[in-house]
Amino acid sequence: MTEAGKGVAALIAACTVWGLSGLFYKLLAHVPPIEILAHRTLWSLVFFTVLLMVQGRLGQLRVALGSPRSLGIVLFAALMISTNWFIFILSIQIGRATEASLGYYLFPLVAVLIGRVVFGERLSRMQAIAVGLATLAVTILTLGLGVAPWIALILSISFGLYGLVKKRLSAGPVVSVTAEVLVLAPIACIVLLMAHRDGGAFGADLTDSLLLMTSGVLTAGPLMLFSYASKRVRMGTVGLIQYINPTLQFIVAVVIFLEPFQGWHVIAFALIWVALALYSAASVSLERAARRARVSASTSSTTVMNPASEGSAKP
Repeated sequence: MTEAGKGVAALIAACTVWGLSGLFYKLLAHVPPIEILAHRTLWSLVFFTVLLMVQGRLGQLRVALGSPRSLGIVLFAALMISTNWFIFILSIQIGRATEASLGYYLFPLVAVLIGRVVFGERLSRMQAIAVGLATLAVTILTLGLGVAPWIALILSISFGLYGLVKKRLSAGPVVSVTAEVLVLAPIACIVLLMAHRDGGAFGADLTDSLLLMTSGVLTAGPLMLFSYASKRVRMGTVGLIQYINPTLQFIVAVVIFLEPFQGWHVIAFALIWVALALYSAASVSLERAARRARVSASTSSTTVMNPASEGSAKP
């Protein structure tokens, strides 16, 4: 298998785990979501710390947290990702997994909008139409249900802001996530101390304890696969394959959890799917144009470096 093929396989595996993770958290529906989040944070920290120790990269944490600026970025990233994790876990417990899948469908469009607002990035015509359709979908769902899809909005915005701030970190994904869960660890410890004062799930039941410990692996494993894939797969391909995640979330919510999906949901999701088709087409088109530009620049550079080649066909 080629390196690109291995990257695609790793990416599919990561997105599949993310997409099916709702089934895992449903098994812990009787445990308060804040307690699950605390365990997910601490067991992720254990897993990542051991991994960095084995790789001899533990010292890189000092660099990631070594200046007030980088510490501030890590703290903000930690706040965004912990919010995202908590809301996702909560959505599974209260029967709103369908809305959570909508949030992850919305994320690429929110990311485009953030790029426009923060970096002044220009939107292509299709991207602008896609963002408009997404806005229309959220508006229709809000009017139809009488309440805004807050879970979807919080998930997409928090993940979008998380991606934004991660661009400002020089550390790799494993080091940066380790730094994030490290700064969250004291809060997680306080949460668990309070939870265990009233009983707590960990230690009371063997199955629950093992599941809570596994949450660290469930967090770390897909991230490592995604990091491996992103170095070997074109970004356009990454963007398309990532839709496996919300699609599996949606299937789990509707087919397995039997959450309602009718009327306003059908209209809103149909608009989102059309918007994503337009966005994906625009992304693929832009990537092809950029690749042609790179090839053209490389060819021009070669011609300049070898001027004799220009006259090689002359008699």
